[in-house]
Amino acid sequence: MTDHSGAADRLSRMIRIPTVSAEIEERGSAPFEAFVELLEELYPNVHRRLARERITELGLLFHWRGADSDSDPVVLMAHYDVVPVDASDAWTHPPFEGRIADGFVHGRGALDDKGPLLVILEAVETLLLEGFAPARDVYLSFGGNEETFGDAARTIAETFSARGITPWLVLDEGGAVVDAPLPFVRGQAAMVGVGEKGAMTLRLSARGDGGHASAPPPLTAVTRVARAVARLRPRTFPTSTPRGVSRMLERLVPSTHGPARLLYRLLAARPRLTARLFAWMGGEPAAMIRTTIAATMLEGGTAANVLPSRASATINLRIALGETVASTVQRVRRRVADRAIRIDVVDGEDPSPESSTENAQFGIIADAVRTSHPGASAVPYVMLAATDSRHFHRFAPAVYRFAPLAMSSELRATIHGVDERVAVGELERGIRFHRSLLQRLPARQLP
Repeated sequence: MTDHSGAADRLSRMIRIPTVSAEIEERGSAPFEAFVELLEELYPNVHRRLARERITELGLLFHWRGADSDSDPVVLMAHYDVVPVDASDAWTHPPFEGRIADGFVHGRGALDDKGPLLVILEAVETLLLEGFAPARDVYLSFGGNEETFGDAARTIAETFSARGITPWLVLDEGGAVVDAPLPFVRGQAAMVGVGEKGAMTLRLSARGDGGHASAPPPLTAVTRVARAVARLRPRTFPTSTPRGVSRMLERLVPSTHGPARLLYRLLAARPRLTARLFAWMGGEPAAMIRTTIAATMLEGGTAANVLPSRASATINLRIALGETVASTVQRVRRRVADRAIRIDVVDGEDPSPESSTENAQFGIIADAVRTSHPGASAVPYVMLAATDSRHFHRFAPAVYRFAPLAMSSELRATIHGVDERVAVGELERGIRFHRSLLQRLPARQLP
């Protein structure tokens, strides 16, 4: 029988299984199969009462039939793979030990994304034990290769589309409950991603004459690539404030006081002013209002005294809402302004459309937040990173990104970093959120 007091122990057991998708070729699939078997042990009612499909080797799709199966269903998403750990990093507790100490569950995946996965399953398991049935069908979609941009979630979404199933609501990881999300804002806010930027990888490459480095030509393959990278500065792309950012500022007005309240009202009404201010602030605010560009890998050369005949740079871009892969490549090409530089799209996806904050779906999320975190209000924002939910936004009208856990700025920095951990008390609140959301689902479409 599942009880909330044991949620920390169950998460600890999940963390002990090193489901590192980037190392699957080295470790093999055994950790992933062990994780699937562990879920069967920990959540027997979920596996008895819900139909489970294996979609690709790493995708799990559970189907919970509701009272009204004619209504469009809800999809709750999470992923169970994690990023690697750098052996040189000094963790307070071993990253795959799942140590429970000082009120936290420690380890890789505690926040991203085994903790959020656990609170979904805990909520469903306990509701099943109480004899509850949702008003409409609910699907649980869990992928095992989100961190490597794998095909599990994409294939699950394609399966929905092929079956003619249009989800009424999709909810994946993303924002969290945070303190003071922007300057001059007081109190907690539940940051709900209503859209996410696109992601693209470009490779810039050039060829040149090889030879001895003692008599180099004016432009080598390396210097051409270096010059191209240097031209791709932050101001390569224009600024523009997405509607989601204006809505975020509007929702934060009640959490400000004095002159700050006037400022936030002004910014909410003046998107061009917001874009200029956020660009000046830099960091995350700047990333909300323009496409970002970062050189992440450089290649070329075989010896210190030999001119390479080929050099390349890998560029990671996060495409702002309103732009496309095609328009981004065109702007990069113009900025580089060198026909000798070859530009190849390694991979790329357009940004998502923005989901509404004036519909029943967002309202249910906001109500569930009030149940789990009474001091927080639901605030929309635009996600900078990519989630598996991006595979649904092409055909699902309401896609949101939110993990119902409170995270300080220090805790958020541990995601993909050192000393990742989640507060035991937040697991209880996350379970409360999902129970509330599932209990509030309407049977029929609301206008």
